[in-house]
Amino acid sequence: MTVSLEMRRLFSSTRRLVRTGLVAFVALSAVGVVTASVALELKPTLKQAKAVPLEITARPITSFTKTGDTSPMQGKLIWRGGLVLSAASPNFGGFSGLAIAADGQSLMTITDAGGWLTARLRYDDNGRPAALTEAMLGAIQNRDGKPIRRGRERDAEELCLARGSLDNGEVLISYENFNRIVRYAVSENGLGLPLEVIEPPPGLRRSGNDGMEAMTVLKGGTYKGRMVAFSENAGSNDRHAGWIWIGNSAKPLNVVSHGGFALTSAASLPDGTLLLLERRFTFLEGVRMRLRRIAPSAIKPGAILDGEVLIEADLSDEIDNMEGLAVHTAPNGETVLTLISDDNFNTVLQRTLLLQFTLSDRAQT
Repeated sequence: MTVSLEMRRLFSSTRRLVRTGLVAFVALSAVGVVTASVALELKPTLKQAKAVPLEITARPITSFTKTGDTSPMQGKLIWRGGLVLSAASPNFGGFSGLAIAADGQSLMTITDAGGWLTARLRYDDNGRPAALTEAMLGAIQNRDGKPIRRGRERDAEELCLARGSLDNGEVLISYENFNRIVRYAVSENGLGLPLEVIEPPPGLRRSGNDGMEAMTVLKGGTYKGRMVAFSENAGSNDRHAGWIWIGNSAKPLNVVSHGGFALTSAASLPDGTLLLLERRFTFLEGVRMRLRRIAPSAIKPGAILDGEVLIEADLSDEIDNMEGLAVHTAPNGETVLTLISDDNFNTVLQRTLLLQFTLSDRAQT
């Protein structure tokens, strides 16, 4: 959609209000005038590459349902706990990808404004998330060590650990708009410089807002160590485009779309089971969230993937625009799912949530 000069002037004059939450991004979307390029321009820009410490306020969420229902069972998941996160920095928010350390004690998340955040995840005596401490906020850098500035190039949407640990390893970040996957070094100091740029699959437009949104590396199964990625929106055939990398070649596969949900994140269990986080928004019902599980035996080039629903939630539950998903194994052997939301840097109408669930069974369908 083309935005007129008058509309661009309107956005320019209201940018400051949008950033402070006085003008709702969602309201602008309602009248159909927000394009991807304008939305990117409204996001904050991190102007220095050096990471800075950040104090994060965390308010516990005691019940997943807003009715106060204390039942821990939510579909095939068990509610562990959650946090409402906030910070004074205008660069805090917009979280779109998440990685959790193997011990569940530290995390890294990225923003769709070209930022990254690391923190220690603290738990209470009952194993519920309690706080984020030792947080550091930095800018994703180009190879020259400078922050990514151009809006279309800094729209980071997904993050996964590719090798080693968050203190000494490598991560992959997928970008929308200027579609690509980039490998970065990570250390105790946070996200380092880019090591490799993985070109988008053949047939995927180099630039556009409909590219690779969900991405992970399979941890087990026939294709252990292979990268998979999926488009956010389904095509006219009600299927999300997907790819699995065999060597340096991206082979196509698809995910069946149900109910108009968008794919926002992917994660792999140790046996290669694929988890897909989905989101839907309409003005009549608000935002919804869904998690699907796909058996590792189903994942292969040319496959049409579907899977079972683990949970579906709406605004009667404690959700927001859920965009990031990560998995780790608790000390007692439980499989823990951690989700984070993207508040679109709109702290009036949206929240940054961190939610945790236990996968209550491992049976595949």
